Amino acid sequence: MASATAVTAVGAVVGVASSSQGATPQPVDVAGATLLADVPSATQAQTISDNFAVQSSAQRQSADLAAQKAAQEAARLKAAADAQAKADADKAAADAAAAQKAAADAKAKADAAAAQQAAARAAAKSQLSTTTDSAPTAGSSTGGSPQSIAAGMMDSTQFQCFSNIVTRESGWNITARNPSSGAYGLVQALPGSKMASAGSDWQTNPATQIKWGLGYMNATYGSPCDAWSFWQVHHAY
Repeated sequence: MASATAVTAVGAVVGVASSSQGATPQPVDVAGATLLADVPSATQAQTISDNFAVQSSAQRQSADLAAQKAAQEAARLKAAADAQAKADADKAAADAAAAQKAAADAKAKADAAAAQQAAARAAAKSQLSTTTDSAPTAGSSTGGSPQSIAAGMMDSTQFQCFSNIVTRESGWNITARNPSSGAYGLVQALPGSKMASAGSDWQTNPATQIKWGLGYMNATYGSPCDAWSFWQVHHAY
């Protein structure tokens, strides 16, 4: 390789030659010139290339590792989200099933209670109908107080409810009349003439009035006790 001194010498010779021919000598920039010594050898160039390759490979591996970790984290997050969604769906389904079962149980209880109540009313009506049929007929001699007549036309439980209503409506006075409405008799029929369906002597015969009142309570409420329950809320029936 040529040294810096040699290059300088060559420049000097060229300068002398140019001067000798009468031309203006030009300075030679030897400081900015690339020295042959700075040019890497083949071995150095290969080493540099290998270093670049190693760095590039390391960068790729780092990028691949980062991408792999990101993919794993994304997969973990998705799996957790899927598991939570499934748990929420399972809980919602379980809650819906529990609510449906509770509703079905409540309906079954309500239906059973309604059926039991209907059966009780039917039995009471049947019993009251039998009792009423065997009671004194309208116009016949009763030979007793209105209370004893009524007691003979129904069982004791129903009689007590019936008595509670009559006591508050008329005080067991067969000729009681409401001065405001005109309601008449033991059960305060409105108008009193309604009781004619039970007998023409409805104005004076307690048996006729009781028979009509008992039929009215059975037909309208199911029994005297049901009528009494209504009366306690509304103070009328």
